[in-house]
Amino acid sequence: MKLVILDRDGVINQDRDDFVKSVDEWVALPRSLEAIANLTQDGWHVVVATNQSGIGRGYFDMAALNAMHEKMHRLVGQAGGRIDAIFICPHTANDKCGCRKPLPGMVHDIIERFNVRAEGLPLVGDSLRDLEAVAAVGGQPILVRTGKGEKTLAAGNLPEGTLVFDTLFDAAAHLIATC
Repeated sequence: MKLVILDRDGVINQDRDDFVKSVDEWVALPRSLEAIANLTQDGWHVVVATNQSGIGRGYFDMAALNAMHEKMHRLVGQAGGRIDAIFICPHTANDKCGCRKPLPGMVHDIIERFNVRAEGLPLVGDSLRDLEAVAAVGGQPILVRTGKGEKTLAAGNLPEGTLVFDTLFDAAAHLIATC
């Protein structure tokens, strides 16, 4: 099974320093929906793994998050794609949970649920924590320059073997061409 994990904010949709808190604030990045459609049409299973500490901080609730994800599913579907599952961590860093990236808890849960191998499993993210979460299990970290990606790249210290692309569309094209 071909499976790719995508971070949400900064990869699929625009990120905000004050958190994406509502349906209106959830705005897809250019060609990100097309990228997911291309992956789907090439036989990939697409899973989103996203830290959403805005819930733990009280900035928005599960109803608002569900509404954002319903919008994302609808727009991806209209583009001809599919998101197979969304895994979230609603905790803050102070909660010290195992599911908050950079810890690999969500990645482990995805591996178990979809019965895929960790080795080489691609995760596309825009922050070091995304890359570290998949690198911890032997997966393939992929950085995009959107969202926080440029800052992440400039800071260095990327996990060994990290691939870098301008956008999710470019990363998806690479996965389709090489897998």
